[in-house]
Order: sequence, then structure tokens, then C-alpha cells
Amino acid sequence: MTTVQLPTKTPTYIENLRGSYWITTFGCQMNKADSERMAGILQKMGYQPALEELKADLIIYNTCTIRDNAEQKVYSYLGKQARRKQLLPHLKIIIAGCLAQQEGEALLRRVPEIDLVMGPQHANRLETLLNQVDNGQQVLATEELHILEDITTARRDSTICGWVNIIYGCNERCTYCVVPSVRGKEQSRSPHAIKNEIEDLARNGYKEITLLGQNIDAYGRDFKAGDHNILNQITLSYLLEYIHDIDGIERIRFATSHPRYFTKKLIDVCAKLPKVCEHFHIPFQSGSNQILKKMARGYTIQDYKAITNYIKEKMPKSSISADAIVAFPGETKLEFEETLSIIDDIKFDHVNTAAYSPRPNTPAAKWPNQIPEEIKIRRLKEINSLVEGIAKEKNLRYKDSLQEILIENINPKDSSQLMGRTRTNRLTFFPSSSKDGKSHKPGELIKTRIKDIRAFSLTGTLV
Repeated sequence: MTTVQLPTKTPTYIENLRGSYWITTFGCQMNKADSERMAGILQKMGYQPALEELKADLIIYNTCTIRDNAEQKVYSYLGKQARRKQLLPHLKIIIAGCLAQQEGEALLRRVPEIDLVMGPQHANRLETLLNQVDNGQQVLATEELHILEDITTARRDSTICGWVNIIYGCNERCTYCVVPSVRGKEQSRSPHAIKNEIEDLARNGYKEITLLGQNIDAYGRDFKAGDHNILNQITLSYLLEYIHDIDGIERIRFATSHPRYFTKKLIDVCAKLPKVCEHFHIPFQSGSNQILKKMARGYTIQDYKAITNYIKEKMPKSSISADAIVAFPGETKLEFEETLSIIDDIKFDHVNTAAYSPRPNTPAAKWPNQIPEEIKIRRLKEINSLVEGIAKEKNLRYKDSLQEILIENINPKDSSQLMGRTRTNRLTFFPSSSKDGKSHKPGELIKTRIKDIRAFSLTGTLV
């Protein structure tokens, strides 16, 4: 999935403008947060947002390498820009993110028009790297780096909901996943720095924050004894309590969790903190213990069900979403059906699904028992059909209920409607004005009576 960063308000024009920029973001929330930080750096340098991609003076493709189709999209986009640069030598082309880290110098050989290739650990160094480009250098920045703490210059796409990175990298070694090799080792930010960033967001009118990490439940485990004057006590549970009472912040979310580190203590803390939303995203990846072992996930389906059962016990109204991979090398029909079974058993509110895609330098990519494409397609269609049916069934619980919605924006498909999310993360549409003529705007918390149910969204009326 690709999102294109567009200006959310009229750019502020300043002297000595360097030109216009355009950022296209591929992949996960971490990449979106990185793009916001890079946009902030560019505007501080004097660049302004472009209104059209093909008219921008500086292009950044912030890339993903989790699946092959994401890579191919990048190369397709790059081809257009390379042709532009042959006519416009001043054009700067930057490849950032995970594909940049994975391919490195090979990208420069493949597309020599590229000016800068930079891995995700270098997002905060964008100004320094661009200055090297301005001095006539073609720059490669993929060496492992300690991530700089100051990330407060982000130009955020939303003025209501803000991403806050709390841990970078990943120390896991799942056999299908390229993330540890492209995002580096785990690096937790200090609780103090995180709180300062959230307080700054609150002062600027933000109402909701989402704590981000590739493996967010591992937060704090890389701290050495004595770090931050607390010995072995800084965890995600600790952090949630530490930031909870910041004035102005109404909602707190976090993603993405790993079942291996998701604890009962964390669930207990979430249950007692009013601002923490009742939504948990916990990938299970496969319903087969045999496949989970081959994936090196470090838990069993029984472990996973113990987590979801405890969530339902402590927070009965919560929603649970997940990720699942079908057609992993060697997956039998029975093992695939075990994945369908756990979806049907747990009744997820939503599951992000994908057919296995071999990634460079991962063990599973080299295994001989790869599943044929036609079986991948068939299994993906089958699981998607089940996910959609269960999602719609789960949404029936909202019918005629009263839900608290944080208004995020105007519905881009219907300007008479606003849109926002329930605490359980269900996208909801509703009129911008109530029957008494009172109008509402983004940032408000309102009550909505849910009337229409769909698999992945709701429609309500204002109360």
C-alpha cells in the first residue's frame, strides 16, 4: 500500500526557498513516521511541499521491502523520475527506507540518476546528507548508526493524531523477515525524551498519540543496568503509566506487538488506564505450531490464545487485530486450515493478510519447498473471504450502540461527512452537522449512534 504525502495546509513561504519536495511513503507506520520527520527537516531547510509529484524539485521515495510487490512499485516510480532528471539535471532523487538499506550501492548502479540512498537509521541526518549532494556528491548512507534522539521537527500529516517512535529496530530473527537486517538492532528512546515529545504534541492540539515500534513490547530491554536511574523496570507497561496523565492527550494507542513479549501485566496496565484505547494489534502469522516453529516466532498457538483470552477477560469490549501469512514454504493444506481455524475461533476484528514472499538474505527464501503461485493466490483469496465475513459479523455489536469518536478529518469522498475512529479503532463516518444545526470539526470527541455496518467501517448519526 502506498500513501502520498500532500500538503495539509497552504505552505509558509520564506526567503531563499530551495525548491519543492514530494515524499511517497511505502509500507508501515514506522515509515510514515520517518517520512514526517524528513518532511520537517526539508521545510526547515527551506523546501516547500509540491502540489504535484512530477513538478517537484526533490523526490523522496521512502521504501519498504517486506514484500516483492512493494519493491517493484518503487522501481516503476524511479523510472519516471530518472527520465525527468535527464531533462532537469537539478532534480534530486532520494531513496530512503528499507529497500535503500537492503540494496545499497546496487541501487546506484541500477539507477545512476539517484542522488542519495539512505537507510532508515539515517532519517534524522537528511540535512547533512543533502548538503553533501549539493556539493556534487552521490551519497550512500547505509552504515549502522546510533539513532539521534531529537526527532521533534516532524511535519506531521495530521493535526489530531501523532505517531511517536519509542523503539527502533528489531532483535528477532524470524526466518521470513528482512526487517532486522534493514532497520538494525533495537534502540529504545529514553522515557523522558518520549514524554517531552508527547507534551509538545499536546501543546500543539494533538488529541491522540500512537506509540510505535517494530517490536514495541521489547521497549526498554536494551537499556543497561542503571540507565535512567531505574534498574530493569523500564518496560512498555512502565512507559504507558509514565505518559498517561499528560494534559490534552485523550487517547493512547501502541503498535506493533509480538506475542512472545506480550504480558499479562501489560494487559492489566491497559485495563486500568482510561486513556489507553481498547484495541490490540498482535500478529499471529500462522495457526500451525509447526509453521510457527519454522518461522522462529518463539511461541505456540496455545500461548497466543492465552493472551487473547486474557484480553477478553480483562477488557471484554476490546478489539483484536492481527497479521497472518499464508503459503509459507512447506505449508500443507492442513496447516493452512489451522490458520483459518484460529481466525474463526478468536473472531478477530481484522486480520492483515499476505501470501509469503521470499525476501533476500532470509533463511526461508532459500528453502526448496516454496509454494506455487497459483496455490498462494487461492489461499489468499480464501483467507480474505473469511476475514471479511468475520469482520462484518464482529461489527454487528456496534449496531445502534453509542460510540465515542475522535474526529480526524473530512470524508474525502463526501464533504458533508466527517470521519474518525472508535476507541476500538473502527473507522466511522457521520454527518458534519447535527439536527440542531451545530457543526463539528476535527479534534472534537463526539458521540455517534451507529446505524450502518460494513466489514471494515461504520456509519453513524450524531447524538
